[in-house]
Amino acid sequence: ELIHIADLHLGQVLYQHYDRKREHNAFFAQLEELCRSERPDALLVSGDLFDIQQPSASVKEAFTGYFVSLCKACSDMKIVIIAGNHDSATRLQADSKIWRFANVHMVGIPPAVDLSSAEPGWEEEFIIRSAAGYIVAVPYVAGNRKEIIQHLLDIVKAENVGNLPVVLMGHLAVTGSDTTGHNFEHGTLRTLPLEDMGSGYDYLALGHIHKPQTIGYPQDSMAKEVNYSSPVARYSGSALHVSCDEKYPHTISVVELDGHQGNVKIRQQRIEELLHFYELPLDGGAYGLADDAISDIARFVDGGKNGYIR
Repeated sequence: ELIHIADLHLGQVLYQHYDRKREHNAFFAQLEELCRSERPDALLVSGDLFDIQQPSASVKEAFTGYFVSLCKACSDMKIVIIAGNHDSATRLQADSKIWRFANVHMVGIPPAVDLSSAEPGWEEEFIIRSAAGYIVAVPYVAGNRKEIIQHLLDIVKAENVGNLPVVLMGHLAVTGSDTTGHNFEHGTLRTLPLEDMGSGYDYLALGHIHKPQTIGYPQDSMAKEVNYSSPVARYSGSALHVSCDEKYPHTISVVELDGHQGNVKIRQQRIEELLHFYELPLDGGAYGLADDAISDIARFVDGGKNGYIR
């Protein structure tokens, strides 16, 4: 069993003023409680730990505190973290050796483009082995790495005589994903076909797209529990609503794999938001006068609502 999360965006500040640390505190409290109850073999974090590549010292301290607490709560649980496009790959890689002492595998720098120029044994950085199965951790890359990803999966295939589950991690947008809520023009988002992630994995733990979803099964995006035959590719979604446009619930994915090329069971744990995003007017219209908007906000607050208002 594993728990899959992504897109934490630690250190996000809304409109240069609203720090979200309390919301992240609430998220990690729920995550730790879930890890304690589920006792998963691994916690996968599929990129975008931070909102910017050079987070402040206080944000780095918060990150350390969250994951040290998780390590203490579940000392047998492997934690595998890959860099996303918002992260500094070199900064994450620089901390990776010390985190290994806490059973945390942090992979920041992606594999070389040209296999012929790679150092012998380079694959060991990206393949995490355990009695429960294999995890192939590939951080964010700007270009296509199909050959390299398949090479890593082929190594696992040759080793995996016990038919253990194989998990691949990636941070990218795959063709066919639902990008609802992202504040970019769809035409500027570069996507890669799912086939470019190779073959031989049972579960592809994706990050980058904030809406929870299983690729190819849009009808299941909010289903509490679903069973599939492997292989399965899934976005866990972001930890918090990163913008007002993310109107869907956010969840944590709990994944059970019964073996290689077997069954994949996915359960979604709803994340209880500390603060919610709201849009006024509630009827979806628009205000003609500023005074009307101010009066509506006052009524909204008097009604006991709490959160961000657009």
